[in-house]
Amino acid sequence: MRVKICGITQPQQSIAIASLGATALGFICVPTSSRYVTTSQIRAAVAQLPANIDTIGVFANASIPEISRIVVDSGLTGVQLHGDESPSFCDQLRQALPNVEIIRAFRIRSLEHLDTAADYTKYVDTFLLDAYHPQQLGGTGKTLDWTMLKQFSPSCPWFLAGGLTADNIVEALSQVNPSGIDLSSGVEHAPGDKDLDKVAKLFEKLGTREWGMGKMRKQGIN
Repeated sequence: MRVKICGITQPQQSIAIASLGATALGFICVPTSSRYVTTSQIRAAVAQLPANIDTIGVFANASIPEISRIVVDSGLTGVQLHGDESPSFCDQLRQALPNVEIIRAFRIRSLEHLDTAADYTKYVDTFLLDAYHPQQLGGTGKTLDWTMLKQFSPSCPWFLAGGLTADNIVEALSQVNPSGIDLSSGVEHAPGDKDLDKVAKLFEKLGTREWGMGKMRKQGIN
Protein backbone atom coordinates (compact mmCIF):
# COMPACT_ATOMS: atom_id res chain seq x y z
CA MET A 1 0.00 0.00 0.00
CA ARG A 2 1.24 3.48 -0.87
CA VAL A 3 1.72 5.92 1.99
CA LYS A 4 1.84 9.59 1.07
CA ILE A 5 2.78 12.26 3.60
CA CYS A 6 1.63 15.62 2.31
CA GLY A 7 2.44 19.22 3.12
CA ILE A 8 6.22 18.78 3.36
CA THR A 9 8.09 22.07 3.79
CA GLN A 10 11.46 21.14 5.30
CA PRO A 11 14.17 19.22 3.36
CA GLN A 12 15.50 17.39 6.42
CA GLN A 13 12.00 16.16 7.24
CA SER A 14 11.46 14.85 3.72
CA ILE A 15 14.51 12.61 4.05
CA ALA A 16 13.51 11.41 7.52
CA ILE A 17 9.92 10.66 6.49
CA ALA A 18 11.07 8.70 3.45
CA SER A 19 13.44 6.68 5.63
CA LEU A 20 10.57 5.84 8.01
CA GLY A 21 8.64 4.21 5.18
CA ALA A 22 6.71 6.79 3.14
CA THR A 23 6.44 5.93 -0.56
CA ALA A 24 5.31 9.41 -1.65
CA LEU A 25 5.74 12.97 -0.43
CA GLY A 26 3.38 15.84 -1.26
CA PHE A 27 4.32 19.49 -1.74
CA ILE A 28 1.68 22.21 -1.69
CA CYS A 29 1.95 24.53 -4.70
CA VAL A 30 -1.08 26.64 -3.75
CA PRO A 31 0.14 30.11 -2.65
CA THR A 32 -2.76 30.69 -0.24
CA SER A 33 -1.98 27.53 1.75
CA SER A 34 -0.16 27.65 5.09
CA ARG A 35 1.93 24.73 3.75
CA TYR A 36 2.90 26.45 0.49
CA VAL A 37 6.42 25.85 -0.81
CA THR A 38 8.31 27.44 -3.69
CA THR A 39 10.01 25.62 -6.54
CA SER A 40 13.41 26.09 -4.90
CA GLN A 41 12.11 24.66 -1.62
CA ILE A 42 10.76 21.60 -3.43
CA ARG A 43 14.05 21.08 -5.25
CA ALA A 44 15.92 21.20 -1.93
CA ALA A 45 13.49 18.71 -0.37
CA VAL A 46 13.67 16.14 -3.19
CA ALA A 47 17.39 16.45 -4.01
CA GLN A 48 18.54 13.71 -1.62
CA LEU A 49 15.52 11.41 -1.81
CA PRO A 50 15.85 7.86 -3.15
CA ALA A 51 14.69 7.44 -6.75
CA ASN A 52 11.79 5.20 -5.70
CA ILE A 53 10.04 7.95 -3.70
CA ASP A 54 7.19 9.63 -5.57
CA THR A 55 7.14 13.42 -5.29
CA ILE A 56 3.74 14.99 -5.84
CA GLY A 57 2.93 18.66 -6.38
CA VAL A 58 -0.52 19.71 -5.15
CA PHE A 59 -2.30 22.34 -7.27
CA ALA A 60 -5.74 23.97 -7.25
CA ASN A 61 -7.10 25.69 -10.37
CA ALA A 62 -3.64 26.50 -11.71
CA SER A 63 -3.03 26.77 -15.46
CA ILE A 64 -1.43 23.95 -17.42
CA PRO A 65 1.64 26.09 -18.31
CA GLU A 66 2.13 26.95 -14.62
CA ILE A 67 1.79 23.32 -13.51
CA SER A 68 4.15 22.15 -16.24
CA ARG A 69 6.78 24.74 -15.35
CA ILE A 70 6.75 23.83 -11.65
CA VAL A 71 6.83 20.10 -12.37
CA VAL A 72 9.83 20.44 -14.69
CA ASP A 73 11.70 22.96 -12.52
CA SER A 74 11.13 20.96 -9.33
CA GLY A 75 11.67 17.47 -10.69
CA LEU A 76 8.25 16.25 -9.50
CA THR A 77 6.97 12.84 -10.52
CA GLY A 78 3.28 13.58 -10.02
CA VAL A 79 0.57 16.22 -9.96
CA GLN A 80 -2.41 16.27 -7.59
CA LEU A 81 -5.35 18.40 -8.70
CA HIS A 82 -7.35 19.65 -5.73
CA GLY A 83 -9.54 22.35 -7.27
CA ASP A 84 -12.35 22.41 -9.83
CA GLU A 85 -10.38 20.86 -12.68
CA SER A 86 -12.62 19.21 -15.31
CA PRO A 87 -12.06 15.90 -17.12
CA SER A 88 -11.13 17.94 -20.20
CA PHE A 89 -8.50 19.83 -18.20
CA CYS A 90 -7.05 16.53 -16.96
CA ASP A 91 -6.93 15.25 -20.53
CA GLN A 92 -5.02 18.35 -21.67
CA LEU A 93 -2.65 18.07 -18.72
CA ARG A 94 -1.98 14.43 -19.60
CA GLN A 95 -0.96 15.52 -23.09
CA ALA A 96 1.33 18.22 -21.67
CA LEU A 97 2.90 15.88 -19.07
CA PRO A 98 2.62 12.36 -20.51
CA ASN A 99 5.11 10.78 -18.10
CA VAL A 100 3.79 12.32 -14.88
CA GLU A 101 1.24 10.69 -12.55
CA ILE A 102 -2.00 12.66 -12.40
CA ILE A 103 -3.99 12.39 -9.18
CA ARG A 104 -7.48 13.90 -9.06
CA ALA A 105 -8.59 14.79 -5.54
CA PHE A 106 -12.27 14.92 -4.57
CA ARG A 107 -13.62 16.56 -1.42
CA ILE A 108 -16.52 14.26 -0.75
CA ARG A 109 -19.83 15.54 0.62
CA SER A 110 -22.22 12.73 -0.39
CA LEU A 111 -22.61 9.52 -2.36
CA GLU A 112 -23.87 11.57 -5.31
CA HIS A 113 -20.71 13.65 -5.21
CA LEU A 114 -18.67 10.45 -5.14
CA ASP A 115 -20.33 9.34 -8.38
CA THR A 116 -18.70 12.22 -10.27
CA ALA A 117 -15.31 10.53 -9.89
CA ALA A 118 -16.25 8.08 -12.64
CA ASP A 119 -16.11 10.92 -15.20
CA TYR A 120 -12.36 11.22 -14.66
CA THR A 121 -11.31 7.58 -14.95
CA LYS A 122 -10.04 7.88 -18.53
CA TYR A 123 -7.97 10.96 -17.87
CA VAL A 124 -6.12 10.42 -14.58
CA ASP A 125 -3.99 7.72 -13.01
CA THR A 126 -5.17 7.88 -9.42
CA PHE A 127 -8.01 9.27 -7.29
CA LEU A 128 -7.73 10.82 -3.83
CA LEU A 129 -10.77 11.13 -1.58
CA ASP A 130 -10.64 13.87 1.05
CA ALA A 131 -13.12 15.35 3.51
CA TYR A 132 -15.13 18.35 2.34
CA HIS A 133 -14.53 21.77 3.89
CA PRO A 134 -16.17 24.93 2.48
CA GLN A 135 -13.04 27.07 2.81
CA GLN A 136 -10.02 24.75 2.93
CA LEU A 137 -8.81 22.47 0.16
CA GLY A 138 -7.22 19.93 2.52
CA GLY A 139 -5.23 19.41 5.69
CA THR A 140 -8.33 20.14 7.76
CA GLY A 141 -8.11 17.19 10.15
CA LYS A 142 -11.69 16.25 9.26
CA THR A 143 -12.42 12.59 8.54
CA LEU A 144 -14.63 11.20 5.81
CA ASP A 145 -17.64 9.01 6.47
CA TRP A 146 -15.77 5.77 5.88
CA THR A 147 -18.96 3.69 5.77
CA MET A 148 -19.91 5.67 2.65
CA LEU A 149 -16.79 4.33 0.92
CA LYS A 150 -17.27 0.62 1.61
CA GLN A 151 -18.66 0.01 -1.88
CA PHE A 152 -16.26 2.40 -3.62
CA SER A 153 -14.34 0.36 -6.16
CA PRO A 154 -13.11 2.49 -9.05
CA SER A 155 -11.18 1.12 -12.02
CA CYS A 156 -8.08 3.07 -10.99
CA PRO A 157 -6.05 3.15 -7.74
CA TRP A 158 -7.11 5.57 -5.02
CA PHE A 159 -5.82 7.25 -1.87
CA LEU A 160 -7.86 7.68 1.30
CA ALA A 161 -7.25 11.07 2.94
CA GLY A 162 -9.02 13.28 5.46
CA GLY A 163 -8.13 13.41 9.14
CA LEU A 164 -6.11 10.20 9.22
CA THR A 165 -3.76 9.69 12.17
CA ALA A 166 -1.80 6.87 13.77
CA ASP A 167 -4.65 6.55 16.24
CA ASN A 168 -7.43 5.98 13.70
CA ILE A 169 -5.65 4.41 10.72
CA VAL A 170 -6.30 0.80 11.73
CA GLU A 171 -10.02 1.54 12.19
CA ALA A 172 -10.16 3.31 8.83
CA LEU A 173 -8.49 0.45 6.99
CA SER A 174 -10.78 -2.07 8.65
CA GLN A 175 -13.71 -0.34 6.91
CA VAL A 176 -12.30 0.61 3.51
CA ASN A 177 -9.69 -0.83 1.19
CA PRO A 178 -7.79 1.98 -0.58
CA SER A 179 -4.68 1.56 -2.69
CA GLY A 180 -2.94 4.12 -0.52
CA ILE A 181 -3.35 6.59 2.33
CA ASP A 182 -2.53 10.29 2.50
CA LEU A 183 -1.80 12.15 5.75
CA SER A 184 -0.94 15.77 6.49
CA SER A 185 -2.32 17.44 9.62
CA GLY A 186 -2.50 14.10 11.44
CA VAL A 187 1.31 13.89 11.57
CA GLU A 188 2.16 17.52 12.33
CA HIS A 189 3.25 19.80 15.16
CA ALA A 190 1.90 22.74 13.12
CA PRO A 191 1.06 23.30 9.42
CA GLY A 192 4.10 22.21 7.41
CA ASP A 193 6.11 21.11 10.45
CA LYS A 194 5.88 17.32 10.61
CA ASP A 195 6.06 15.40 13.87
CA LEU A 196 8.45 12.53 13.15
CA ASP A 197 7.30 10.66 16.25
CA LYS A 198 3.75 10.65 14.88
CA VAL A 199 5.02 9.48 11.50
CA ALA A 200 6.97 6.65 13.16
CA LYS A 201 3.89 5.69 15.18
CA LEU A 202 1.86 5.57 11.97
CA PHE A 203 4.21 3.04 10.39
CA GLU A 204 4.30 1.05 13.60
CA LYS A 205 0.51 0.78 13.49
CA LEU A 206 0.55 -0.12 9.80
CA GLY A 207 3.14 -2.82 10.45
CA THR A 208 1.11 -4.25 13.32
CA ARG A 209 -1.98 -4.30 11.13
CA GLU A 210 -0.18 -6.13 8.31
CA TRP A 211 1.19 -8.68 10.78
CA GLY A 212 -2.28 -9.26 12.18
CA MET A 213 -3.83 -9.70 8.73
CA GLY A 214 -1.06 -12.10 7.72
CA LYS A 215 -1.70 -14.20 10.82
CA MET A 216 -5.43 -14.31 10.04
CA ARG A 217 -4.76 -15.43 6.47
CA LYS A 218 -2.50 -18.24 7.69
CA GLN A 219 -5.30 -19.39 9.99
CA GLY A 220 -7.82 -19.27 7.16
CA ILE A 221 -9.80 -16.40 8.67
CA ASN A 222 -11.38 -13.94 6.22
